[in-house]
Amino acid sequence: MSAVIYHTHPSQKLHGQLRVASDKSISHRAVILGSIANGKTSITNLLEGEDVLANIRAFQAMGVNIIRNIDEQDPIYFIDGVGMDGLESPGQDLDLGNSGTAFRLITGLLASHKFSSTLTGDESLLQRPMSRIIEPLRQMGAIIDSENGKPPLSIEPCNGLTGIQYRPVVASAQVKSAVLLAGLRASGETRLIESALTRDHTEKLLSGFGYPISVSGTDICLEGGHALTATQIDVPADLSSAAFFIVAALIVPGSRLELKDVGINPRRTGILTILRRMGADIEITHRRIQGGEDVADLIITSSSLNGCEISGDDVAFAIDEMPVICIAAAAANGETIIHGASELRVKESDRIKAVTEGLQRLGIEVEERVDGMKIRGGKFLSAEIDSYRDHRIAMAFSVAGMIAKGDIKIMNCENVATSFPNFVELANQAGMWITAE
Repeated sequence: MSAVIYHTHPSQKLHGQLRVASDKSISHRAVILGSIANGKTSITNLLEGEDVLANIRAFQAMGVNIIRNIDEQDPIYFIDGVGMDGLESPGQDLDLGNSGTAFRLITGLLASHKFSSTLTGDESLLQRPMSRIIEPLRQMGAIIDSENGKPPLSIEPCNGLTGIQYRPVVASAQVKSAVLLAGLRASGETRLIESALTRDHTEKLLSGFGYPISVSGTDICLEGGHALTATQIDVPADLSSAAFFIVAALIVPGSRLELKDVGINPRRTGILTILRRMGADIEITHRRIQGGEDVADLIITSSSLNGCEISGDDVAFAIDEMPVICIAAAAANGETIIHGASELRVKESDRIKAVTEGLQRLGIEVEERVDGMKIRGGKFLSAEIDSYRDHRIAMAFSVAGMIAKGDIKIMNCENVATSFPNFVELANQAGMWITAE
């Protein structure tokens, strides 16, 4: 992938209506479960970012027929599910690119299969921790080889998995989902008891595909050996992608922006809670249930924000949105203290380091801490920023550019295509001013 540079220019105001990129978490899970269901699953509004496309290619390599209907104005993906036992040996390494979600979930799924497989990814993914899924999968009987607990992972055939009761050390929807997917073909019950609630898209989609699963708060249980039945899925817009437009509209004076069809799963709305605590004017309208998920339209009006404390409990429900929340904090009055956010250090980049460095280059007073940072609101200067090839860092500093005193140059933005391929186009449509080089 060739290098991409963003150039930003201060915005006058954000206005109008738009639909941001579709939900990446749901898109990944829809492809995975549709591939092992019985029958043909159709998915509308699937995110066509590089992460999800890498996921699709992996299942195509394992014998799943996945077709995009190019005749429709709004593309529909059709997946001819092969059933729980129908995946074939890929005959090649499965390259998941930059997608930690696809990597971890597919590892859990393949742990029980009777063929060898190797999962790998790009330079960033090869640095991400995988021991957190290797450990429980080995407890279930999986044979997984890894050097230093990082990709690539080699999975060898085993004599079948056995369900376990597991309490994840790290509250992580990806760990939970990997274990649950392994449990689909395991003997007996697989039970997860979470230390804290995490996003529950896997549980909702398993139910949507007709798989019996019991959920009671942080206690999730399923029995192996049942089947999934094909279904229709309409993927809502991603709140994590909407976050950049929400913060931009809040900090650019005179803005009023409506975001359509946004997923507001209660375990994903930490950003709305935090921003409202800071004084944000965010109206939630047209609430409805779509495919088992809470969906609504959001109306954002520019607001005077104030600094606040953001705890680990807050971070758990806004982990992907923390970089752009830091931009809001840097534009707010007073001081914001973030703690309990050490998980940010093992994302696509060390996001605590990347945000701290970028804000300091913009003239903002920031103190980096082991599990967070202290940010004092101020005025953004003109600067050159390194995004460290992290899509969320690149988009977050694009938002900062809307109220900077001059232009901002953001380096290494090519991985924005993993989650939000038309970000620049929509940003300019809304009134932001970004060019990609």
